[in-house]
Amino acid sequence: MARASASVDGSKPSSPRRGVLLLPGLGNNAGDYGPLAAQLEARGLAVEVAQVTRPDWGRNAAALTDINWWRGTLKPRPAVNWYLDYVDGAMQRLKRRLEQEAPGAPITMLTHSAGGWLGRVYLLDWGTAGVDRFVSLGSPHCPPPAGAAGVVDQTRGILNYVNDACPGAFHSELTYVTICGKFVRGVPLAGPGSSSSSSSSSSSSSGGGKGAPGGGLRGLLAKFAGAGYQQVCGSPEVWGDFIVPQPAAHLEGALQVDLDGVFHSPLGEKLPFFGPWYGSEQVLERWVHHITGDEAPAGAVEAVAAAAAGSASAQ
Repeated sequence: MARASASVDGSKPSSPRRGVLLLPGLGNNAGDYGPLAAQLEARGLAVEVAQVTRPDWGRNAAALTDINWWRGTLKPRPAVNWYLDYVDGAMQRLKRRLEQEAPGAPITMLTHSAGGWLGRVYLLDWGTAGVDRFVSLGSPHCPPPAGAAGVVDQTRGILNYVNDACPGAFHSELTYVTICGKFVRGVPLAGPGSSSSSSSSSSSSSGGGKGAPGGGLRGLLAKFAGAGYQQVCGSPEVWGDFIVPQPAAHLEGALQVDLDGVFHSPLGEKLPFFGPWYGSEQVLERWVHHITGDEAPAGAVEAVAAAAAGSASAQ
C-alpha cells in the first residue's frame, strides 16, 4: 500500500479523511496503480489496492470448463472468486487502517476497467458497509447488444448477469460516478471510416481527443479502437478511451463524466502516440473531486451528464 509522507502542498498529512479501495483492471497488477495511490495518499486519503498480479488473470481460463461459458450464460461466481477474494482482503485491510487512523471515515470504491463490474459484484454479494461512493474509470459496464453481427460477449454472459442483478446505480445509499476518456473516435476496420475530426461536436469543450483521420498512424489507431469498440458496444463509430467505448462505460443513474484526451491505461504515459491516462497527474486534477464529493476545482474541464431521474436502485 502506498503511504505518502507529505501532502500535495508539502505539509505533514493529518489523519486520512476517507478511504479509497482501488480495483485493478484486466491484465493489470497492483503495482501499476502505485503512482496513482501515492498521489491520493498525498491528498489525505487512505488507499488500499487489491493485490492482483498479472499472472492471476490466467485463472479466468478455469471458466472454460463451465458449460455456461460456451453457452454465453456464465455467472461471475465462481469464475472470478479469486479476484473478489483479493478485493475483500484489501477491503478488510483498509477498514482496519481506518479504525486505527480515522474511525468512521467513509470509503470510496475506485475501479478501473474490468474492476468496475467486478466491484459491482463485490458490493452485491459482500454488501456496502462503510462504502458511500463508487467511481469507475473506463469500465465496460454494459453488455454488447444481443444479436449484433460479428460481436462476441467477451465476458461470456457475466455482464448480462451483473446488469440484471444490480442494474445502473443500484445501491441507493451510494453515489455513483462513471468516468470515460475520449481519446479517439473509432472507425470501421474496413473502409475509409468516418470524417469526424474533433470531439468538439459533443458536450465536452476541452478538446484533445483524436478524431477519425483518413490515414497514417492516427487512422490506424482509430481503426484498431473501432474494432475493439464494436466488440464491446456493437458499433465502431463511437468515442472512447481506445479500449472502452463511451456507450458501455456509463451506468444509468450515475453522474456520467467524459474527459477529453484521456487514454485507457498506464501504458499511455509510456508510449508517445498514446497519451496520459486517468491516473496521470494532470488528468487526476480533473476528476479527483469525485472521489470525495468535493466541489470541482476552478479550471477542471469535463463533460457531465446528470444522473437520470428515476434511475434504477435497490429494491
